Amino acid sequence: MLKIEVKSGESIERALKRYKRKYRNTKRLEQIRDRQEYTKKSVRRRKTIKTAEYREKYLNRENE
Repeated sequence: MLKIEVKSGESIERALKRYKRKYRNTKRLEQIRDRQEYTKKSVRRRKTIKTAEYREKYLNRENE
């Protein structure tokens, strides 16, 4: 469970923004979506390879 303490002088909107950022960083919602349906190992492997290729391509483009 995430806990966010509102600091003195801090607006509620700012505290909500910090909460949302913390929640997003835990990747809990992503796990829930992944577990909604079964994905085969081969499909998962293909997806990880595809993301790795994209990252490598992106980083190589930045370095040039």
